[in-house]
Parts: sequence; structure tokens; C-alpha cells
Amino acid sequence: MDKRELVAKAIEGRSLAYTPYSKFKVGAAILLKNGTYITGCNIENVSYGLSNCAERTTLFKMVSSGYTKEDVLAMAVVADTASPVSPCGACRQVMAELLHKDTLVLLANLNYDIKETSVEELLPYGFEEIENAD
Repeated sequence: MDKRELVAKAIEGRSLAYTPYSKFKVGAAILLKNGTYITGCNIENVSYGLSNCAERTTLFKMVSSGYTKEDVLAMAVVADTASPVSPCGACRQVMAELLHKDTLVLLANLNYDIKETSVEELLPYGFEEIENAD
């Protein structure tokens, strides 16, 4: 797996961000085991609670496209920050439910500074998925 390529895809996703209020664009990308990339961006709303982060946009796009955590190889998140960007708490919890605990997560910035972590490292005591939730 080319980690820089995954970050590049997250940067592509970031280019579509809708951030008229914060001006803080974030992108995310998921690499599936079949080689498919799914990208997403943050989308703001004047009522901030109605905004959606890039990580959740990407994960929801993955699920709504028919993929599951079994299909995921890795995920990347990127923003224009001095050091690699980190997901908010809400995104960490969604990642904990929709990805395996050991899924590789690349936190990055536009300079391709990359910190490798996992879902479990990002949220060690997250809520557990409910058995037979379907």
C-alpha cells in the first residue's frame, strides 16, 4: 500500500470541502482491499451542529456504497495544519463502529507529514458495537 497515495486521495477529497464559516478544510480517504478509494470532505452549515466532518462523510459514503469494515485496508485524514491533523471525538466513535480496531489510520497535513495510528489508539475506550444491531 502506498501511504502517500492514500494521503493524496484525502487531499483530493479536501478540495471539495464546503467551509464558508471556519475556512478549515479537511479531507479523508479510505482505501478498500479491492483497490478502490472513497473520498470525502467536511461540509459546514450556518447551524454548526448540522455540519459534517470529512471522516464521517467518507465513512457514511463507504457504507452507503455497500462496503463494510471487512472491505477496508486503511484510512487517511488531512488538513492544512502544522502537524498531522487528528479526528474529533464524534468521528473517532464513528470510526470505532464502522472500522476494525486495528485499521491503519494515517493522520497527515498538506506537507505529507504522516502519523500512523489505529482506530483503537485513537479511541481506546469507545462504545462497543451492539451485537446483532441489524
